[in-house]
Amino acid sequence: MGKEGAALAVAALYVGFAAVEVARKRFFSPQSSPRDVIADAVSTLTVPLLIIPTILWLAPAVAEWLAPNSQDALAGLSVWAMVGLLLVGDDFTQYLWHRLSHTKWMYPLHRAHHSARYMSMRIVYRNNLVYYAMMPGLWISGMLIHWGLADVYVGYAFVKMTVIIAAHSSVPWDAPLYRNRWTAPLMWVVERVISTPATHSAHHGLSESDGVTHYHGNFGNLLFIWDVIFGTAKITRRRPRSFGIEKLRPVPLLRELVVPAPASRTSR
Repeated sequence: MGKEGAALAVAALYVGFAAVEVARKRFFSPQSSPRDVIADAVSTLTVPLLIIPTILWLAPAVAEWLAPNSQDALAGLSVWAMVGLLLVGDDFTQYLWHRLSHTKWMYPLHRAHHSARYMSMRIVYRNNLVYYAMMPGLWISGMLIHWGLADVYVGYAFVKMTVIIAAHSSVPWDAPLYRNRWTAPLMWVVERVISTPATHSAHHGLSESDGVTHYHGNFGNLLFIWDVIFGTAKITRRRPRSFGIEKLRPVPLLRELVVPAPASRTSR
Protein backbone atom coordinates (compact mmCIF):
# COMPACT_ATOMS: atom_id res chain seq x y z
CA MET A 1 0.00 0.00 0.00
CA GLY A 2 1.50 3.34 -1.08
CA LYS A 3 1.15 6.69 0.62
CA GLU A 4 -1.94 7.58 -1.42
CA GLY A 5 -3.55 4.26 -0.58
CA ALA A 6 -2.74 4.73 3.11
CA ALA A 7 -4.28 8.21 3.10
CA LEU A 8 -7.45 6.84 1.50
CA ALA A 9 -7.53 3.98 4.02
CA VAL A 10 -7.33 6.38 6.97
CA ALA A 11 -9.99 8.60 5.38
CA ALA A 12 -12.24 5.56 4.93
CA LEU A 13 -11.59 4.59 8.54
CA TYR A 14 -12.56 8.07 9.70
CA VAL A 15 -15.73 8.06 7.60
CA GLY A 16 -16.56 4.57 8.87
CA PHE A 17 -16.42 5.62 12.52
CA ALA A 18 -18.46 8.71 11.68
CA ALA A 19 -21.10 6.52 10.01
CA VAL A 20 -21.31 4.31 13.09
CA GLU A 21 -21.81 7.36 15.33
CA VAL A 22 -24.48 8.70 12.99
CA ALA A 23 -26.25 5.33 12.90
CA ARG A 24 -26.17 5.14 16.71
CA LYS A 25 -27.35 8.78 16.93
CA ARG A 26 -24.17 9.79 18.75
CA PHE A 27 -22.54 12.01 16.12
CA PHE A 28 -24.61 15.17 16.66
CA SER A 29 -24.19 15.56 20.40
CA PRO A 30 -26.73 17.74 22.23
CA GLN A 31 -23.70 19.25 23.98
CA SER A 32 -22.29 20.43 20.65
CA SER A 33 -22.72 24.08 19.64
CA PRO A 34 -22.29 25.74 16.21
CA ARG A 35 -18.90 26.91 17.50
CA ASP A 36 -17.95 23.27 18.13
CA VAL A 37 -18.99 22.30 14.62
CA ILE A 38 -16.68 24.95 13.18
CA ALA A 39 -13.81 23.97 15.50
CA ASP A 40 -14.16 20.28 14.65
CA ALA A 41 -14.43 20.92 10.90
CA VAL A 42 -11.49 23.33 10.70
CA SER A 43 -9.21 21.00 12.67
CA THR A 44 -10.29 17.86 10.81
CA LEU A 45 -9.61 19.46 7.43
CA THR A 46 -6.50 21.46 8.28
CA VAL A 47 -4.41 19.03 10.33
CA PRO A 48 -4.43 15.88 8.15
CA LEU A 49 -4.66 17.70 4.81
CA LEU A 50 -2.21 20.56 5.40
CA ILE A 51 -0.13 20.46 8.57
CA ILE A 52 0.87 16.79 8.65
CA PRO A 53 1.71 16.58 4.90
CA THR A 54 3.76 19.78 5.20
CA ILE A 55 5.75 18.37 8.11
CA LEU A 56 6.38 15.09 6.29
CA TRP A 57 7.52 17.10 3.25
CA LEU A 58 9.92 19.27 5.26
CA ALA A 59 11.27 16.56 7.58
CA PRO A 60 13.67 15.01 5.01
CA ALA A 61 15.51 18.33 4.81
CA VAL A 62 15.95 18.22 8.58
CA ALA A 63 17.11 14.61 8.34
CA GLU A 64 19.73 15.54 5.73
CA TRP A 65 20.87 18.49 7.83
CA LEU A 66 21.40 16.16 10.77
CA ALA A 67 22.94 13.36 8.70
CA PRO A 68 23.95 14.29 5.13
CA ASN A 69 23.37 11.66 2.41
CA SER A 70 21.40 9.50 4.82
CA GLN A 71 18.35 8.65 2.73
CA ASP A 72 17.32 4.99 3.29
CA ALA A 73 20.12 4.59 5.84
CA LEU A 74 17.87 2.39 8.02
CA ALA A 75 16.22 0.47 5.18
CA GLY A 76 18.10 -2.70 6.08
CA LEU A 77 16.55 -3.01 9.54
CA SER A 78 14.01 -5.72 10.29
CA VAL A 79 10.32 -4.84 10.29
CA TRP A 80 10.14 -5.27 14.06
CA ALA A 81 13.10 -2.94 14.59
CA MET A 82 11.38 -0.35 12.42
CA VAL A 83 8.14 -0.71 14.37
CA GLY A 84 10.12 -0.27 17.58
CA LEU A 85 11.71 2.92 16.28
CA LEU A 86 8.29 4.30 15.33
CA LEU A 87 6.76 3.39 18.68
CA VAL A 88 9.52 5.26 20.50
CA GLY A 89 10.16 8.06 17.99
CA ASP A 90 6.50 8.79 17.33
CA ASP A 91 4.17 7.33 19.96
CA PHE A 92 6.35 7.69 23.05
CA THR A 93 7.35 11.24 22.16
CA GLN A 94 3.66 12.03 21.60
CA TYR A 95 2.91 10.69 25.07
CA LEU A 96 5.54 13.09 26.45
CA TRP A 97 4.27 15.94 24.28
CA HIS A 98 0.70 15.30 25.41
CA ARG A 99 1.77 15.12 29.05
CA LEU A 100 3.72 18.37 28.68
CA SER A 101 0.68 20.03 27.10
CA HIS A 102 -1.16 19.68 30.41
CA THR A 103 1.30 21.99 32.17
CA LYS A 104 0.80 25.72 32.74
CA TRP A 105 2.73 26.95 29.72
CA MET A 106 1.61 24.37 27.17
CA TYR A 107 -2.08 23.95 27.99
CA PRO A 108 -3.19 26.89 25.77
CA LEU A 109 -2.04 24.81 22.78
CA HIS A 110 -4.15 21.85 23.89
CA ARG A 111 -7.17 23.53 25.39
CA ALA A 112 -9.26 23.23 22.19
CA HIS A 113 -9.13 19.45 22.44
CA HIS A 114 -10.69 19.51 25.89
CA SER A 115 -13.14 22.38 25.48
CA ALA A 116 -15.50 20.02 23.66
CA ARG A 117 -18.22 18.87 26.05
CA TYR A 118 -18.61 15.53 24.29
CA MET A 119 -16.58 12.54 23.08
CA SER A 120 -16.62 11.78 19.38
CA MET A 121 -14.33 10.95 16.49
CA ARG A 122 -15.07 14.56 15.53
CA ILE A 123 -12.48 15.79 18.06
CA VAL A 124 -9.57 13.49 17.10
CA TYR A 125 -7.70 16.36 15.38
CA ARG A 126 -9.24 19.20 17.40
CA ASN A 127 -6.29 21.13 18.83
CA ASN A 128 -4.55 24.42 18.38
CA LEU A 129 -2.81 24.16 15.01
CA VAL A 130 0.54 25.10 16.59
CA TYR A 131 0.20 22.01 18.79
CA TYR A 132 0.51 19.80 15.71
CA ALA A 133 3.01 21.98 13.87
CA MET A 134 5.44 21.59 16.78
CA MET A 135 4.70 17.95 17.61
CA PRO A 136 8.09 16.14 17.82
CA GLY A 137 6.66 12.75 16.84
CA LEU A 138 5.49 14.00 13.44
CA TRP A 139 8.89 15.46 12.62
CA ILE A 140 10.67 12.32 13.80
CA SER A 141 8.29 10.17 11.76
CA GLY A 142 9.07 12.24 8.68
CA MET A 143 12.78 11.74 9.23
CA LEU A 144 12.36 8.01 9.79
CA ILE A 145 10.39 7.79 6.54
CA HIS A 146 13.30 9.49 4.78
CA TRP A 147 15.69 7.03 6.38
CA GLY A 148 13.85 4.04 4.92
CA LEU A 149 10.80 3.30 7.07
CA ALA A 150 8.16 4.48 4.58
CA ASP A 151 6.51 1.10 3.92
CA VAL A 152 6.35 0.14 7.60
CA TYR A 153 5.12 3.60 8.55
CA VAL A 154 2.05 3.15 6.33
CA GLY A 155 0.87 0.14 8.31
CA TYR A 156 1.91 1.63 11.63
CA ALA A 157 0.00 4.86 10.97
CA PHE A 158 -3.15 2.95 10.00
CA VAL A 159 -3.08 0.89 13.20
CA LYS A 160 -2.37 3.95 15.32
CA MET A 161 -5.20 5.97 13.80
CA THR A 162 -7.59 3.05 14.25
CA VAL A 163 -6.84 2.97 17.98
CA ILE A 164 -6.95 6.76 18.39
CA ILE A 165 -10.23 7.24 16.52
CA ALA A 166 -11.80 4.31 18.36
CA ALA A 167 -10.64 5.72 21.72
CA HIS A 168 -12.33 9.07 21.01
CA SER A 169 -15.50 7.55 19.59
CA SER A 170 -18.79 8.17 21.33
CA VAL A 171 -19.57 4.50 20.69
CA PRO A 172 -17.73 2.54 23.43
CA TRP A 173 -16.64 -0.64 21.65
CA ASP A 174 -14.92 -1.85 24.82
CA ALA A 175 -17.96 -1.75 27.14
CA PRO A 176 -19.57 -5.08 26.12
CA LEU A 177 -16.17 -6.78 26.19
CA TYR A 178 -15.71 -5.86 29.84
CA ARG A 179 -19.06 -7.42 30.71
CA ASN A 180 -18.52 -10.67 28.83
CA ARG A 181 -16.91 -13.28 31.09
CA TRP A 182 -14.90 -14.74 28.19
CA THR A 183 -13.45 -11.47 26.93
CA ALA A 184 -13.07 -9.67 30.26
CA PRO A 185 -9.72 -11.36 31.09
CA LEU A 186 -8.37 -10.46 27.64
CA MET A 187 -9.51 -6.86 28.09
CA TRP A 188 -7.46 -6.69 31.29
CA VAL A 189 -4.42 -6.95 29.01
CA VAL A 190 -5.80 -4.84 26.15
CA GLU A 191 -6.72 -1.86 28.33
CA ARG A 192 -3.17 -1.76 29.69
CA VAL A 193 -1.55 -1.92 26.27
CA ILE A 194 -3.60 0.39 24.01
CA SER A 195 -5.91 3.33 24.55
CA THR A 196 -9.58 2.41 24.87
CA PRO A 197 -12.78 4.49 25.02
CA ALA A 198 -12.91 3.97 28.80
CA THR A 199 -9.35 5.06 29.61
CA HIS A 200 -9.29 7.93 27.13
CA SER A 201 -12.74 9.28 27.95
CA ALA A 202 -11.54 9.47 31.58
CA HIS A 203 -8.86 11.88 30.37
CA HIS A 204 -11.58 14.10 28.87
CA GLY A 205 -13.86 14.07 31.92
CA LEU A 206 -15.11 17.31 33.41
CA SER A 207 -14.32 16.78 37.10
CA GLU A 208 -12.11 14.37 39.00
CA SER A 209 -14.67 14.40 41.79
CA ASP A 210 -16.72 11.86 39.79
CA GLY A 211 -14.18 9.14 40.60
CA VAL A 212 -13.62 8.35 36.91
CA THR A 213 -12.11 11.48 35.38
CA HIS A 214 -8.31 11.57 35.24
CA TYR A 215 -7.19 14.58 33.23
CA HIS A 216 -3.79 14.53 34.96
CA GLY A 217 -3.06 11.18 33.33
CA ASN A 218 -4.13 8.67 30.66
CA PHE A 219 -2.03 10.56 28.12
CA GLY A 220 -1.34 7.58 25.82
CA ASN A 221 -2.32 7.78 22.16
CA LEU A 222 -1.67 4.41 20.51
CA LEU A 223 -0.04 2.72 23.50
CA PHE A 224 -1.56 3.15 26.95
CA ILE A 225 1.31 1.16 28.40
CA TRP A 226 3.34 4.39 28.59
CA ASP A 227 0.88 5.53 31.28
CA VAL A 228 1.22 2.21 33.08
CA ILE A 229 5.02 2.41 33.03
CA PHE A 230 5.26 6.05 34.12
CA GLY A 231 2.52 6.00 36.74
CA THR A 232 -0.05 8.19 34.99
CA ALA A 233 -2.65 5.47 34.38
CA LYS A 234 -6.11 5.22 35.88
CA ILE A 235 -8.35 2.31 34.86
CA THR A 236 -11.96 2.15 36.01
CA ARG A 237 -13.71 0.63 32.96
CA ARG A 238 -16.25 3.44 33.30
CA ARG A 239 -16.86 6.66 31.37
CA PRO A 240 -17.42 10.09 32.92
CA ARG A 241 -20.94 11.45 32.64
CA SER A 242 -19.71 14.92 31.66
CA PHE A 243 -16.82 16.13 29.53
CA GLY A 244 -15.00 19.42 29.08
CA ILE A 245 -13.04 21.89 31.21
CA GLU A 246 -14.19 23.13 34.60
CA LYS A 247 -14.70 26.90 34.92
CA LEU A 248 -13.90 27.36 31.24
CA ARG A 249 -13.29 31.00 30.36
CA PRO A 250 -14.59 31.66 26.82
CA VAL A 251 -12.17 33.01 24.23
CA PRO A 252 -12.60 33.74 20.51
CA LEU A 253 -12.40 30.59 18.40
CA LEU A 254 -9.49 31.98 16.38
CA ARG A 255 -7.42 32.29 19.55
CA GLU A 256 -8.26 28.77 20.63
CA LEU A 257 -7.40 27.17 17.28
CA VAL A 258 -4.63 29.36 15.86
CA VAL A 259 -3.29 31.87 18.40
CA PRO A 260 -2.57 30.20 21.76
CA ALA A 261 -5.42 31.09 24.08
CA PRO A 262 -4.98 31.57 27.84
CA ALA A 263 -5.92 28.50 29.82
CA SER A 264 -8.80 28.57 32.25
CA ARG A 265 -6.51 27.17 34.94
CA THR A 266 -2.75 27.00 35.53
CA SER A 267 -2.69 23.45 34.17
CA ARG A 268 -5.08 20.65 33.43
